[in-house]
Amino acid sequence: MSQTTPTPRQFLATAPAGTRVVVRYRIDGGFTDALGDLLECGESECTVRTRRSDVGIPLDSVVAAKQVPPAPPRRSSRLTPPAAE
Repeated sequence: MSQTTPTPRQFLATAPAGTRVVVRYRIDGGFTDALGDLLECGESECTVRTRRSDVGIPLDSVVAAKQVPPAPPRRSSRLTPPAAE
């Protein structure tokens, strides 16, 4: 019994808002990735909240998309002095 894998566009359209995703899409000169939380997916564009900003991605440019695990917790700054014992 074989399951059909959804296309990247189908995955983004059916993934609930807040799902952590990575989306690879075409840009001038190559490809780039957006890693973050899926905010919404419309008919022609999806929006991913990355660490830096919200990124609107035209669905016609998407070549791959999948769910990824939650981000690991941030490490403390190396400049912070160690706690006194």
